[in-house]
Amino acid sequence: MREQFKKFIPCIYLKEGKAVKGLQDPTIVSLDPVALAGSYNNGNADGLLIFDQSNTDAEHEEALDLIKEICGQVKIPVIGAGNVKRMEDVKKLLYAGCQMAALNYSKPENVAITKEVSEKFGKDRIAACYRAADAVTEHKELIAAYVEKMILIDETAIKEALAIKDIPTIISLPEVSLDKILDFFTYENIDGITGNAVNENIGELRNIKVLCRENGITVNLHEAKLAWSDFKLNSDGQLPVVVQEADTDEVLMVAYMNEEAYNLTVATGRMTYFSRSRQSLWIKGETSGHFQYVKSLTADCDRDTLLAKVDQIGPACHTGSHSCFFNEVAVYGAPENNPQKVLEQVYGTILDRREHPKEGSYTNYLFEKGIDKMLKKLGEESTEIVIAAKNPNANEIKYEMADYLYHMMVVMAEKGVTWRDITEELARRERPKEG
Repeated sequence: MREQFKKFIPCIYLKEGKAVKGLQDPTIVSLDPVALAGSYNNGNADGLLIFDQSNTDAEHEEALDLIKEICGQVKIPVIGAGNVKRMEDVKKLLYAGCQMAALNYSKPENVAITKEVSEKFGKDRIAACYRAADAVTEHKELIAAYVEKMILIDETAIKEALAIKDIPTIISLPEVSLDKILDFFTYENIDGITGNAVNENIGELRNIKVLCRENGITVNLHEAKLAWSDFKLNSDGQLPVVVQEADTDEVLMVAYMNEEAYNLTVATGRMTYFSRSRQSLWIKGETSGHFQYVKSLTADCDRDTLLAKVDQIGPACHTGSHSCFFNEVAVYGAPENNPQKVLEQVYGTILDRREHPKEGSYTNYLFEKGIDKMLKKLGEESTEIVIAAKNPNANEIKYEMADYLYHMMVVMAEKGVTWRDITEELARRERPKEG
């Protein structure tokens, strides 16, 4: 189902490993496109558009690596565009983590592969990018059948796009004009805006969204389902907050909020607390840069404690430790058996063996023999799983799957693939379709 809110989508123009101002403007805006993407992700943006402007195959591969890193860092949907010549290029963008790949409709070869890539990867993964106004109407039937979204990067094409009412469209604007935004957003098919109008106003994006909502435009704003008055406060009139890392579920710290801190946290998406020692508000990371960006806020059954899941930038503890909870007091029972942690620990051991070889290590033997030996063992173990699955003893298949996972992790280490890469890809497939 199509999302109903209008979207603000910043754009990163990649050139020679840097972010530049535009397709025709090589002015450098950031030497670190990944950090720039992170600032957009945490700045109330609803998505991200990335244009690869590389000129050589080597630059293109470097750009794809950057896009992959960006997709791994941000939580908002990413549309990849630029340097698409054939189906393989679309695949590379999608495999890098982009939710959609954009075909450049000023290139006949991109138009020619539309049907093929749409049927291969799904219509919901394909966008069409226009610059010339006449191209919008010329290929209407093709994009209606095989393309999920249009992206217009030239204002001269907007008039034609407004006439095509049944295709969601993102338009690029060079500057913010609230009257213009409100006017465009009255058209049902205008799905969002992108370009420097969003890039240069990311700090004011929440305020712009508030103004849009006040004018009857549905936008995506951070809002709380519970008001401060819905909580049961402690004797100081404050609310304890347990802070947990969203990706790992690790408990990072415990702090307190008053009403102002709670409202600011909800409004800004950055964790804000009340310091009992200083008797003042403090934004986590304001002085250190170690911000906590809100992923979710959940009240407990009595509504007297808040659980915050966050993206933690740097360490959470003032000591430099990632978590404030590192002083072991007592340990009981069996070793760690959390599936995610066990897989990460085994993978970490494999990486350590590669960096610090140990005599007699089977893992080092596989690394020494190389990828062909690794793949041979992986194939053997997969066959063992098939055989075990035909037998009635469930323990046998358990052992064979464990062997397979180990050999798979050796291949992962060899190819530079992490468990996070895999889980993020699986999570992406589970997300509701956008558009």
